[in-house]
Amino acid sequence: MQTNDARYAIGIDLGTTHSALSYVDLQASDGEKADQGVLGIPQLSAPGTVEALPLLPSFLYLPHPDELAPGELALPWTNGQAAPVVGEMARSRGASTPIRLVSSAKSWLSHPSVDRRAAILPTDAPEEVERVSPLAASTRYLEHLKAAWNATHPDAPFEQQAVTVTIPASFDPAARELTAEAARSAGYGNPTLLEEPQAALYSWIEGSGGGWRKQVKAGDIVLVVDVGGGTSDFSLIAILERDGNLEPHRVAVGDHILLGGDNMDLALAHLVARKLQANGTQLDAWQMRALTYACRGAKEHLLADADATTWPIVVPSRGSKLIGGSIRTELTRDEVTTFITDGFFPRVEASARPATRTRAGLTQVGLPYAQDAAITRHLAAFLGRQAGATAELKGFNGNVNAEHTFLHPSAVLFNGGVFKSEILAKRVMDTINDWLYMEGAEPARMLEGADLDLAVARGAAYYGYARRGGGVRIRGGTARSYYVGVESSMPAIPGFEPPLEALCVAPFGMEEGTELELPGQEVGLVVGEPVHFRFFGSTVRRQDHIGTVLESWSPDELQELNEIQATLPAEGRTPGDVVQVKLHAVATEAGTLELVAVAREGQRWKVEFDVRSTEQ
Repeated sequence: MQTNDARYAIGIDLGTTHSALSYVDLQASDGEKADQGVLGIPQLSAPGTVEALPLLPSFLYLPHPDELAPGELALPWTNGQAAPVVGEMARSRGASTPIRLVSSAKSWLSHPSVDRRAAILPTDAPEEVERVSPLAASTRYLEHLKAAWNATHPDAPFEQQAVTVTIPASFDPAARELTAEAARSAGYGNPTLLEEPQAALYSWIEGSGGGWRKQVKAGDIVLVVDVGGGTSDFSLIAILERDGNLEPHRVAVGDHILLGGDNMDLALAHLVARKLQANGTQLDAWQMRALTYACRGAKEHLLADADATTWPIVVPSRGSKLIGGSIRTELTRDEVTTFITDGFFPRVEASARPATRTRAGLTQVGLPYAQDAAITRHLAAFLGRQAGATAELKGFNGNVNAEHTFLHPSAVLFNGGVFKSEILAKRVMDTINDWLYMEGAEPARMLEGADLDLAVARGAAYYGYARRGGGVRIRGGTARSYYVGVESSMPAIPGFEPPLEALCVAPFGMEEGTELELPGQEVGLVVGEPVHFRFFGSTVRRQDHIGTVLESWSPDELQELNEIQATLPAEGRTPGDVVQVKLHAVATEAGTLELVAVAREGQRWKVEFDVRSTEQ
């Protein structure tokens, strides 16, 4: 368990493609001046070779039992014993043997249509290959980070520090709870969860050395565009003035969009495969996976290094006729930047919206990637939905123009390794400023000084420091309003489903550490048996209060999320009995949302968010 006398505030970025750990020395920090560092994470870079690197690639390799000797897999804290192959060696070895590589565990952790506790990764591994669950893979990354800390800070045990783990702002309550469960399984006690775009802004504030107040002013709206390995996340943070001080206030987050670097890697792989096919070389599914990982490396080097013009691509051969036993080609920097810019960041109008298509009745089990690859179209849709997001904020209500078709940001902060390419950041800025120009608004400015690799971890550590009274806090509470579906009581009518109403159980902006009771509403819950609820969320309905009942809504207002399942222990009653309860919403200090059923006699049961598969 973490204690109030922690020496360090630790921030952990549990990323789709990379993880990182940063820390603030609470004893050596003062005010906004945080004494901050980044942990060099010891990890295997090759068999028997351990290196301390600033990033831990979020990959897990599952070697054949005879593939490596135990000593080749030892880490400084395993006393010569084999450790799970996590990090740099997992990524490099998996590039040539992709059927043994677990990747994108974080994206799978948020996938509501699979059992995230089941051993399903790698999804296309043959029967003889061990599989692990998304939850187990995430736990192993977190265990590695904890062990790395303890190995380098024996005088400050991890379990006694203040730990914050980051999540996408768009994670629903079930995915948040699963992340917290993975952390608890890794021995983190009860860590705090923090949204990644907020962490990025915290890092920018800390890195400015107090100069952030010169870059933003009261009335500014900061758009955080976070494109990571697996997701695209958008957040809006308004700058308010309170008691003479500037205060950031989070006003909106986007939907969960599985669209990021992974999609770009796959798209580049298909580009290279078409080039090879034109020369008479046909790749099979195994080689396509290896090619995808090779393209990831090419993309990262060519976008990050302005001096790099080409990058070799090597794909292992499945036959014996090819010289050298592999297929060789290359990608150029111009190919990568043009292909990604035009495909993922096209210049579109502010009225553009993501395209959707009718899905096939049968599909392979996989991640629910966004159907439209154009991140700029998703961004246009987000800003369009949030046109009135600041209408109720003090100091902003007079600035909302009913003729504006989207919310106008005045500053943009980028996060995610994709934006190491200045070309991509410039394309997004130019597109946003085109939209603003067409509505007669001033151009937005790009906030300088973002640390694209380590911002989330550094911001999480700074947040842990700010929670203890140092530094700057971003306000905002819950990022959504939450509702349960209530089915109307009516006689059965053939071919007609009873109408469904949506009952607000947690309002938008509900502050951490608060508990609200649903006024005047009692529901009957069956004890000894599971009871299911349909569950909805909204990022645009800010005026609804707890207990508000919606008889109808548009698809843009409410989105259906995971169901809620409550299994109440009978506790002396007969299984199947109905207990009259009131529902309470609890926004925990840790950053999760709970629903609690409270009986008239005072008994309390936590209503669990169902994180199991909806498929049988």
